[in-house]
Amino acid sequence: MNAEPFRVGLVCLGNICRSPMADVVLQDRLEKAGLAHRVEVASAGTGGWHEGEKMDSRAADVLRAAGYDPSRHRARTFDTDWYAQYDLLLAMDASNYLDMADQAPTDEQLRQLRMFREFDPEASENDNEVPDPWYGGDDGFRHVLAMIERTTDQLVARLPELMTPR
Repeated sequence: MNAEPFRVGLVCLGNICRSPMADVVLQDRLEKAGLAHRVEVASAGTGGWHEGEKMDSRAADVLRAAGYDPSRHRARTFDTDWYAQYDLLLAMDASNYLDMADQAPTDEQLRQLRMFREFDPEASENDNEVPDPWYGGDDGFRHVLAMIERTTDQLVARLPELMTPR
């Protein structure tokens, strides 16, 4: 096994809703699975207008109500350097995926990029995006959290195969 930690980057549009929620949940699941020392997680947005901001209060409230701590998050912006810094890059939706793919320095590095819901047992070819809850109410954030939790559970289960020497 590689001595370097395996690095996972989670990316949405503004880095204040979906990807930070996934970041918090994935870190929780890694702790519970005893993998926190072997896997590093970060999140970013393809747009930089929220740089340095806290998580959307509705996302933070839904996480808190479910027993998670959203307090450490500060929004960051995805850029080309993430391809060198992360082993696996997971996009929340097709638009994020395309924005990230446009920044891939090489075709080889493009293989690091996947859709987050690729790991969701309930996803399908026509339903593989995490919907942006920004314009909706609390129900949208709860729906997104449930989607993130089940996807993250499967992602953690598959990490041993993903972490094979690169």
